[in-house]
Amino acid sequence: MRKRRGRTQDDVAFALEMKRSTLSGYENEVAKPSVEVLLAFSDYYKISVDTLIKINLSSLPESQLRQLELGYDVFIKGSNLRILATTVDSEDNENIELVSEKASAGYTSGFADPEYIKVLPTFKLPFLSRERKYRTFQINGDSMLPIPDKSFVTGEFIENWQHIKDGQPCIILTLDDGIVFKVVENKIDSSGTFRLHSLNTLYDPYEIPVNDIREVWKFVNYISSEMPDRNVEKDELVSEVRALRQEVRAIQMKLNL
Repeated sequence: MRKRRGRTQDDVAFALEMKRSTLSGYENEVAKPSVEVLLAFSDYYKISVDTLIKINLSSLPESQLRQLELGYDVFIKGSNLRILATTVDSEDNENIELVSEKASAGYTSGFADPEYIKVLPTFKLPFLSRERKYRTFQINGDSMLPIPDKSFVTGEFIENWQHIKDGQPCIILTLDDGIVFKVVENKIDSSGTFRLHSLNTLYDPYEIPVNDIREVWKFVNYISSEMPDRNVEKDELVSEVRALRQEVRAIQMKLNL
């Protein structure tokens, strides 16, 4: 990666505040970098520690190397590799933490803080798998109608974002917009982004770089005390189809006569 960027060992060593001989030792596999050094390399080259450790970069095709150099880690499992802060019950079973609308602002900054997660209300949904991690978020606004405003949406934690399929509804924690609930179009491979769509067609889709995302939770279910509005357009369409059927039957009867 250093040579592809046209940088000398002196350039990189100076940027990382280490001796050139130390850097040379890492590059020539004479010495092994510490965790702190791996983090420094990760920040410098904009590549996840997971990729640096597990992937032989010299074996990657040019297209994937270009993606890395553009800042899009094609093996990304999240914008930053980290351990999810979570809570368990007395029997060591995962809780479902509840992030209410009032708590959503604090969650944006406290999502990785175990002390913050610990004070969130918790509950159980017995029909969900014990092998997976879930969290519930209260949404606001009308962008995902017919799912009503103030609904409680439960999501399953997704570690590998490459596995998210187009059309999958997700709760997404972003750097700038906080918590958003949208239908995802996965464009990580082509542009390093998610294109986010609303169910309410009054809202235009938009793209967000995966580097601006901190968590993704795949939609599982929602709870609401509000009855969804009657779908007037669908009811009108059904009535029109019924009327057409009656007209077709009348024509068939006349032809049979």
